[in-house]
Amino acid sequence: MGLGVTLRRWLPTVIRSITLVAVVVGIALTIRRAWQDESLRALDWSRVGWPWLLAATAAYGLGTLPGWRYWHAVLLRFGQRPTPRESLRAFMMGQLGKYLPGKAMVVAIRAATVRSDRTLVAPAAAAVFVETLTLMAVGATVAASYLVFWAWQEPAKLSARLPLLGLAVVLMLVAGVPTYPPLFRRLVRFIRLRKADPSIEQAVAGLDGGLLARGWGWNLLAWGCWGASLFCVLSALPGADPSWIDLPLITACVALAMVAGFLSLLPGGIGVRELVILTLLAPFGSAQAIVAAVLLRLCWLLSELVIATILYLWGNGPAPASETREGSLD
Repeated sequence: MGLGVTLRRWLPTVIRSITLVAVVVGIALTIRRAWQDESLRALDWSRVGWPWLLAATAAYGLGTLPGWRYWHAVLLRFGQRPTPRESLRAFMMGQLGKYLPGKAMVVAIRAATVRSDRTLVAPAAAAVFVETLTLMAVGATVAASYLVFWAWQEPAKLSARLPLLGLAVVLMLVAGVPTYPPLFRRLVRFIRLRKADPSIEQAVAGLDGGLLARGWGWNLLAWGCWGASLFCVLSALPGADPSWIDLPLITACVALAMVAGFLSLLPGGIGVRELVILTLLAPFGSAQAIVAAVLLRLCWLLSELVIATILYLWGNGPAPASETREGSLD
């Protein structure tokens, strides 16, 4: 057996192993930074509502499903044919890539995991960009809409949150404009992905306004679940006492925090998310806002780890024959 054949056989395994180690290290560092936070050490854990934290973890996991649903639909529209199990497994395992510097690992893990004789890497990677940018655009729009409504209700306090409103509008444009179908197709040509895979240009031709509109609807559901997740975290903390009337503010807070953290390119948006949360959750108490920011990150990480582990183990077995037929969720 030649050296070249040996390298081709073992290289994917080596790459997967290195990626796994890097993800584990990134997650470990995230947990370490969280537990070193003084606010957690000062927290009276006997007064924490643990059922609320479990509900927050579950609400986040539920909120990931609309994003997967949209990514799967984009893959199908791009001419790819993954089974729902394959795409769900790749989607959730890719979530862990965000704990590494930059955002390339999310794309790489998802595209490599979903790859098969029915799904090519380049269209899968392009679908990740469409799904992620749509999610960010919807999140920024949710945040901007609330802040505009809030400013209309309390114009005297507009100056206090005007920078956040401006940030939300900018993020909405930065994330949303590239998903406009004609512009996205031009971007694919501009960065010359066709050289890497000649089929990519034909694949992205399937992106249209109707699919994008459905993506916006699904992602509104996602942000609603994630707003509920932060609401549950606040409900778990003594002294915060949020009411359901506060849910729009809380949803806008988590949306703006996550979008700003994503576009910061820092691992997991570390620091950026917390800054936005501390600013918008000040009415619930500064100490509660600090603790909520840290606990929210830990609840979400736990949810991602549990789901990704289950799907990783589940995906090692053969798919049922009914799944390999070209039925779809589209």
